[in-house]
Amino acid sequence: MAKQQTFAGLAWQQKGKTTRRERFLSEMEAIIPWKQLLELIEPHYPKAGNGRPPLGLEKMLRIYFLQIWFNLSDPGAEEAIYDSESMRRFARIELSEDKVPDETSILNFRHLLEEHELTKAMFERINGLMEDKGLLLRSGTIVDATIIAAPSSTKNGTESRDPEMKQTRKGKNWHFGMKVHVGTDKRGVVHSLTATHAATADITQMNALLHGEERTIFGDQAYWKEGDRQRFSAAHVRYRVNRRGTAKRPLTDHQKKINQSRSRHRARGEHPFRIVKQLWGFAKVRYRGIAKNAARAFASFALANLYLMRRCIVPHREWCL
Repeated sequence: MAKQQTFAGLAWQQKGKTTRRERFLSEMEAIIPWKQLLELIEPHYPKAGNGRPPLGLEKMLRIYFLQIWFNLSDPGAEEAIYDSESMRRFARIELSEDKVPDETSILNFRHLLEEHELTKAMFERINGLMEDKGLLLRSGTIVDATIIAAPSSTKNGTESRDPEMKQTRKGKNWHFGMKVHVGTDKRGVVHSLTATHAATADITQMNALLHGEERTIFGDQAYWKEGDRQRFSAAHVRYRVNRRGTAKRPLTDHQKKINQSRSRHRARGEHPFRIVKQLWGFAKVRYRGIAKNAARAFASFALANLYLMRRCIVPHREWCL
C-alpha cells in the first residue's frame, strides 16, 4: 500500500529544478549495493521483542550515510531529516506515516556499527564487489596518509585533550589529531586503510597498506627506505617511492626530476582524500578516540570508492537488486 504524501512532498514533486543534492543522492542510491550491506548488518541488528520495537534497518543505514556525506552529528541528522525533503526521500521517510528516528536511535545505530566493526566489513564487501567487476586494480599500490584534526583546546567537560590523539609537525606547522593511512590502486580506489595517532611515522604502516600482488609501489618521501627498495627490487616489484635526500647527500637535479615524474602518478592516491575531507567534511574528528573515527573512515572511504567510480558502476544495476 502506497504511503500518503504530505503537502510538502506533493509540492516537492511539482518543483521545476533538480538540485545538486538531489542529483548526488540519486547517484548514490543507484550505485550502493544495498542488499549486500544490509545482509552484513542484519545478524547484529536488534529484533522485535518485548521492549521498544527497532526501527527499519535500511532506514537507519540510509540516515547513517547521510551523516557521512553531509557531516552531521546525531542530533543534526535528526533535524536534517525534518528540514530536508530530499533527505527524507533518500531515507524513505514520509512524515505523515513514518516515525523519524530520534538522535538516540541514530546514536545507538552508529554504536552498533562501531562495536561490531561493521563499517570495516562494509568497506571490504564493497571492495570485493568492485574487484569482481574489474573496478579495483591489483597491479600497483599508491600509499599515502592524511591528518584528521582534533580539538587541541582543553576547554571542555573533561578539561583535557583526547589522550589517544597526538601532535605532529608538517612543514613549519604543528597538527594535533589522528592519521588515516591508505593504500589505493593506480586510479585512487582505496583497498586498504589503517588509523593511528598523528605522530605515527607513515613508513610504519607501509606493509599494512600493501595487498602483496603489487608490481609497482608509489609513495612520497615519507615512505622512502633504502632497505625496502632493495627488498622490493629483489622481488621484481618496481619501487617508485620518491627518494629522500639528506643534509649531507641532497638530491641531484636528476633525482628531483624523477621524483616529479613519480608524483604525477602518486597524485591519484590523493583523490579519495579530496572527496572525504573537502566534499564530505571529514577534515576534523567528530568523536573522541581513534576507534570511533576509524569506523567513520572505513565507511567514508568505502562510499568514496563508489563515488569515484560511479560512472563505471552505473551500468551494473544488478548490485542494487
